[in-house]
This record gives sequence, structure tokens and C-alpha cells, in this order.
Amino acid sequence: MTFRRSPLALAVLALLVEEPMHPYRMQQLIKQRNKDQVVNVGHRASLYKTIDRLLAADLISVRATTRDTARPERTVYTVTDAGAAASRAWMAEMLADPAAEFPDFPAAMSFLPLLTPAQAAEHLGHRVGALAARLEQIDTELREYGPVLPRVALVESEYLHAITSAELGWVTALVADLRSGALTWSEEQLRALAAQFGSTP
Repeated sequence: MTFRRSPLALAVLALLVEEPMHPYRMQQLIKQRNKDQVVNVGHRASLYKTIDRLLAADLISVRATTRDTARPERTVYTVTDAGAAASRAWMAEMLADPAAEFPDFPAAMSFLPLLTPAQAAEHLGHRVGALAARLEQIDTELREYGPVLPRVALVESEYLHAITSAELGWVTALVADLRSGALTWSEEQLRALAAQFGSTP
């Protein structure tokens, strides 16, 4: 069957390439290694659904079922040869091909005239604060783990630092333009633009 890849599915396969493990251990390792910055494991149900899909596609298999009187039954999974091959194929595609991911922020920016310039500046100002806090968090992680971990273990944090820093600089400049009036619009301008191009912006 054709399997639609996802960051979480890749994470599961990558962990099982290391060693067989149960889902709770997978979730623990993703968080301990700060992979939850790039892989969403906030809801354990999503992890179990992904595991079920990988199992149905024969990309992983059940290694064992463990029972402990102090804990609920746990199923240990292992990667199949097909799963290991799939993980390498997904890596090649995800690294080489910039995908159209349609995130929320560019979509909201494309409809900015739904707000007034003042409203846009206010909301984007909040984003500046959130981005600055996120950048500081990544900085802290790189300072803490940089000296003790090989660089390959932190490349996603380097990437997040680069794109967060770039976005922070751009949004900060945009807010300044909105507040100074260098970037502005009005209902009259929007109506005129709609009439000129035959559509509502």
C-alpha cells in the first residue's frame, strides 16, 4: 500500500532503526532529544495512529508484548527492511525537495487587508515577542548542548535558529513600517484596487 509520509512517521522509523521500543519510550526520546520542536507529539493518540498506519503498511512489526504488574501492557515494535528503506527514501525526498507546506502565517499575511494597519501592527507586535522568546530558547539550547553534543545532533536547532532569526528581523521591520505609515491601506484604496483588477483583494 502507498504510505503518506509525515515527520512523525519518519521519527518513529528513525527511532526503531536504533532499537526496538514501545510507543511511550518513543514519545519520551522525542521530547528528551528536543525533536518535539520539529515533530508534533503533543497528543499521544497521534503517535498511536501513526504506529497503526506504519504497522498496516508493513513498515514496522510487533517485536514483543511486555507485561508488568505495575504498568499496563506494552507492545514493542521493530522496523522492517521495508521500513528502513522507506525512511532513507523519505529522507532523500524531504532533504532535496522544498515542499509547499501551506503554513498559517503566510496565509494570514496574504489577507492582511482584512485588518486595519493598526490592528495588523498590534497582532504582529505580539508575534515579535513570541519569536524573540523562541529565539532565546533555541539560543539557550545551543549554548547548553553545543559543547557536549556532536553538531549532527543539533542541526535542526541551527536551522530553527536561522529561520526564526530571519522571521523576527522581517516581522520587526514590517511592524515598524506599519506604525510609521510606510506600509498602509484604506477601504477606499482597496475598493479602487478591486475595481482596477476586477476582484476583491
